[in-house]
Amino acid sequence: MSFNSSRYTNVARIDGGRGIATVRTSSKIRSRILSGQLRYTTMISAEGQRLDTIAGNIYGNSSLWWIIAAASGIGWGLQIPPGTVLSIPTNPGRAIGLV
Repeated sequence: MSFNSSRYTNVARIDGGRGIATVRTSSKIRSRILSGQLRYTTMISAEGQRLDTIAGNIYGNSSLWWIIAAASGIGWGLQIPPGTVLSIPTNPGRAIGLV
């Protein structure tokens, strides 16, 4: 699966050109996860795993790490502690469409 998108891709059309607020983006994706409106799988992180490598392995694009961070409600850091429960949207395109 290939997506050429980042959380900054749609800056010009979001919020009158002011840009994407990471809190707003995160809350939209996370709320869809919690309400069951966005399908996802879960995994528990292991020692030394990073969100960008997880996104690269799952989506084929490491720059989509922010989708996993938003869906999991864990902020915007690439590094995560072992044992973190991750919510991983099965359709990253739908998650991107929310921003």
